[in-house]
Amino acid sequence: MTFVYPAVFTPKEDGSGYEANFPDLECCTAFGADLEDAIDNAAEAAYQWICSELEEEDYSLPSQTAAEHIPLKDGEMVRMIMVRIKLLPDND
Repeated sequence: MTFVYPAVFTPKEDGSGYEANFPDLECCTAFGADLEDAIDNAAEAAYQWICSELEEEDYSLPSQTAAEHIPLKDGEMVRMIMVRIKLLPDND
């Protein structure tokens, strides 16, 4: 299955990288030394978050918020993060 969620990337004030958070995935955050690193780490964090939810008996994944509906502060940007999860062997 493929999941796509928006992540908000915020440059750290001290210039040491970026913080990412997912408005739709509660408490799902990531960090990176640069934007590319933060995007990679955000994809891994989203993967872990979704896998954890899917393990629940009565799981419910949130709907995707449209990127244009996410309020941003100065310097912030939205990137859509795609996560692919195999639920069964040889099943996409």
